[in-house]
Amino acid sequence: MRMEEIVEETNGKHEKMVEITLKIIGPARPSRLHVPSSLRVHDLRKLIAGKNRLPVENLKLISQGKVLHDREDEDDIYIQLNDGDSLIVAVKPKAPSGLDIDDDEEDLKFQLPRSTSRWKKKLYSFLLNRLKLPDILLMAIFSLSLKAWILVILWFILAHVAHKWDLGPLYILGTGFCTIFLNLGRRQPGDVSAYSIFNEDFRELPGTLNADAIDRDIRTGQF
Repeated sequence: MRMEEIVEETNGKHEKMVEITLKIIGPARPSRLHVPSSLRVHDLRKLIAGKNRLPVENLKLISQGKVLHDREDEDDIYIQLNDGDSLIVAVKPKAPSGLDIDDDEEDLKFQLPRSTSRWKKKLYSFLLNRLKLPDILLMAIFSLSLKAWILVILWFILAHVAHKWDLGPLYILGTGFCTIFLNLGRRQPGDVSAYSIFNEDFRELPGTLNADAIDRDIRTGQF
């Protein structure tokens, strides 16, 4: 979107024009820019990139010590500007040609897949921005399915009941046995168990080392 289009769009909303100061990190001198008093951060980023011939994808804007983001909870973020406001403009250096170097800070952060539902994205934004939960805790929260969370909550409720009846140790032991049996899995037809006692005709896996194999090797002179 060009400057004329943004001005035309905002003028339709009766927005006045203001003059702001841009302080680009580096040897460049501060510059001034006339923009609508209220506009989307995404449009402001495009205006600054176009005026100073900077790559918009590597541009970061800082206002009053806070980084301005384009979207939050899948909604566009608007910024209110006044005459004389200053913005710090930082340009992330491009990676050398032939190398694919990502931002380490962004890679270490937990991010939801793009296919995640809208309500999960809103919940994630609330927990991250409002409650300031660490990434490892967010990963644990959003890695579990709804069914798993229901089972976790039900387990804690029953644990409280078991504690009241002085059955805490038995409840813990029962939980351990249930976890083991529920995760044993099922063998497909033709699969052989590592324990010969569970196989038909006590068949062993190839390469199994036992007393019979050692005795056989000794008798045949392989030792």
